[in-house]
Amino acid sequence: MKKILLVEDNEMNRDMLSRRLERRGFQVVHAADGEQGIRVALAEKPDLIIMDMNMPVLDGWEATRRIKANAETAATPVIALTAHAMTGDREKTLAAGCDEYDTKPVEFTRLVGKIAALLDACEGPQ
Repeated sequence: MKKILLVEDNEMNRDMLSRRLERRGFQVVHAADGEQGIRVALAEKPDLIIMDMNMPVLDGWEATRRIKANAETAATPVIALTAHAMTGDREKTLAAGCDEYDTKPVEFTRLVGKIAALLDACEGPQ
């Protein structure tokens, strides 16, 4: 069972996404802000991180930079999740170290496709 860390400050979004991911067979662990996300990533060693970019305490951009700078978590794929779908936002998240980008409101089928592609890429050729 693949483990996903969901870093999201909105409790309703966190609950909805968690339940849907768990129904797809993923184990989901949570963090409510970027600082907590870094701690959980180090403790839980998730297979993938879904990172909200706009959060209190520490935003997703800085949390991702720190996760990618740490040798223990650098290889963990990160999907940026943001309501900001402005020109340049995708590039900004990729520059921060995110491996993929998706927008809110979440189109769940598209998000699961991105999760599957990143997890497959991590496993490499069989």
